[in-house]
Amino acid sequence: MTAPRSEKQKMLAGELYIASDPELQRDMAQCAAWLGRYNNHDGVLHDRLGAVGQNTTIRAPFHCDYGYNIFLGDNVFLNFGCIILDVVPVRIGHGTQIGPGVQILAADHPRDPDQRRKMLEYGRPITIGKNVWIGGGAIILPGITIGNDAIIGAGSVVTRDVAAGATVAGNPARPLRS
Repeated sequence: MTAPRSEKQKMLAGELYIASDPELQRDMAQCAAWLGRYNNHDGVLHDRLGAVGQNTTIRAPFHCDYGYNIFLGDNVFLNFGCIILDVVPVRIGHGTQIGPGVQILAADHPRDPDQRRKMLEYGRPITIGKNVWIGGGAIILPGITIGNDAIIGAGSVVTRDVAAGATVAGNPARPLRS
């Protein structure tokens, strides 16, 4: 008989889990302490994030859930006020530029109200390709893949995958041109 999986193991696998689990609360508290240091001293990126490429910049304030599920390529730029809910991996490719106030939301919640009452949630990974430009205030929803060289208009809500080289804008974001 296999041992039951921890809530953290379930979270990392993208399954339903309970975010108030003590282990996850400790991880979030550690992340909050790290963010406090980072948001006041920007030399500590490598202390917490899953991977940070060369010449990558994150302008404070920056907020995330755990940090260790965020993987940034070389020459990535995140402007002021970026939020990444990283309950599962969030990967951002080389040369991607992200405007101020962008929200990258890998955390999701069950559609079933009984599961929500049990405080269950889960995650769906987000992958943002190379050389992507995401305009200020855009929201990237759980499970989205954005292809290389795509452009996301400011204030857009990305509810579907975006093809490589596409430009999308609006709520929900729709292709403008390829």
